[in-house]
Amino acid sequence: MDFNILCSDKTWIKLFFLVWIFASSFTNGNWMYLGMSSVAVDTQQTEKCNTVPGLVLEQLDLCQRNPESLLCVSEGARQAIHECQNQFKFERWNCTTSQNYSVFGPIMTKGTRETAFIYSILSAGVTDSVTRACSAGNLTDCVCDPTNDGKNSVEGWVWGGCSDNVQYGLHFSRKFVDAPEVLKHQDTQSVRNKMNIHNNEVGRRTVRDMMRLRCRCHGVSGSCEIQTCWKSLPKFSTVGAKLKEKYEISIRIAGRSKRKLRPKTPKRHRQARTGRKKRLSKDDMVFVHKSPNFCTPNPIKGILGTEGRLCNRTGSGPESCDLLCCGRGYNTQVVRLTDRCQCRFIWCCYVDCKTCETLFDRHTCK
Repeated sequence: MDFNILCSDKTWIKLFFLVWIFASSFTNGNWMYLGMSSVAVDTQQTEKCNTVPGLVLEQLDLCQRNPESLLCVSEGARQAIHECQNQFKFERWNCTTSQNYSVFGPIMTKGTRETAFIYSILSAGVTDSVTRACSAGNLTDCVCDPTNDGKNSVEGWVWGGCSDNVQYGLHFSRKFVDAPEVLKHQDTQSVRNKMNIHNNEVGRRTVRDMMRLRCRCHGVSGSCEIQTCWKSLPKFSTVGAKLKEKYEISIRIAGRSKRKLRPKTPKRHRQARTGRKKRLSKDDMVFVHKSPNFCTPNPIKGILGTEGRLCNRTGSGPESCDLLCCGRGYNTQVVRLTDRCQCRFIWCCYVDCKTCETLFDRHTCK
């Protein structure tokens, strides 16, 4: 679905999120489902916010004050889920989702590194989507960022036009995405609440830090005597790739921390500690629990296993049959592909083609 259509259409067709069967089946709501639903209603009816399952009071307040912002929350969640599946398409855990209200399933009950990535990418998605809507003038609470418009830079160019208003995107994301985690008082928040808030901020900071300077030349015959420049958001796929890098080097934290998050020291290193403690960076993705074994199905934990997954027999990365199939081996099937080929134009007036067959091997995990 095109983002511009979604966040700029002021008429009837609005993406909304009301699925009664799931609302009655799940008592604990999850705003992430907003990226999975496609029920259309008129969002000018602010009382509809009260019927959206899974929103806490702070989120309901934001919805009622600016219903259209929730449309962009939905788009942000949708693009985040899509990018999660893109980044993990060759992994044993491939960001599995379902059409029910839980979205990611039982994996969310544990604070694993996969859960950490989910929180980071969804927070980043909301930040990105709301920021773009601001710059396009589609939200009543914000506009693009004109702060530096007209100012000269030491590099010789001039700030021009409006930059993407990432500050509003950050502010909105903190208010909306963090709301379920900050209900508790700071002293009584669990380490899991703090982990989620920390990873939410990792996603937001990644969007902010990856903003790029874009410039346009002005002058006679394109001489570029003057440049006007502004800050704009990166492609969301680059944000996803950066968060995947953070996932790969994510840090496990102690599960009983009462005040601040701190790295967990492996048992083999405890005897050799010198008293110096490693400090967590605000840019570090963190997790609490070890990841489960994604090789074999486990319905209770929501794990599908890797049986039947396509793999690369000659590859060496995570998509290779050796790694993806967890050492179980793979099946090979010869697939016949039929297509039109050797086409030529016949005067007048039709195209004559032959039918060609191509055979290729298809490998799937046992």
